[in-house]
Amino acid sequence: RFIENIGYTTDFSIYDSDDTKTLMKQIFKDLEVNTKVLKERGVLGVISSAKNEMISPEEFMLSAKAEGDSRLKRIAELYMEYQKRLKKNNALDFDDLLVKTVELFQSKQEVLEYYQDRFRYIMVDEYQDTNTAQFELVRLLASKYRNLCVVGDDDQSIYHFRGAKPEIMLNFTKDYPKAETVLLDINYRCTKNVLQAAMNVVGCNQIRFKKRL
Repeated sequence: RFIENIGYTTDFSIYDSDDTKTLMKQIFKDLEVNTKVLKERGVLGVISSAKNEMISPEEFMLSAKAEGDSRLKRIAELYMEYQKRLKKNNALDFDDLLVKTVELFQSKQEVLEYYQDRFRYIMVDEYQDTNTAQFELVRLLASKYRNLCVVGDDDQSIYHFRGAKPEIMLNFTKDYPKAETVLLDINYRCTKNVLQAAMNVVGCNQIRFKKRL
């Protein structure tokens, strides 16, 4: 409904993984990228990670220049061209669906308020797998009425390679000081021996909620 606020028309396309690979392959060809040094899939992975962290192409380039890393500079150039061509094609990739929504909420207060009033109560499951873009989306939506419930288990966070940050869950009570924590500490699936063995292993993790199941 509000897609035109961020420069896209309502008939925009959503690129799946095959579409993005095809686009990046064409960019590699046009910019004469050395495929012995960089691979399309690897570059797309770096771009996806940057988007999950809400890092724009321009910010990525500034960081690459500051580090003096020629490889990152090249990826930054590819990131810029990738976004340029997506925009030209009136297309978004899966990461953009989150990033552009957050950007829209940040830049258009009236749009944010529309959706805040529409979604007054929010519940997020598997919160331990939240990334930065997802956190910002939820934070913005919940900031008006603050009716937010999250459910998760920091010990089950396994998607760090996809940008998940269990520390987002660990910091929940800092972000929301009035939040109430309900600990579900009874396991109905496993015998005591299995549960104890699992706790002996995961208990070695340094960054986690202290709990005894």
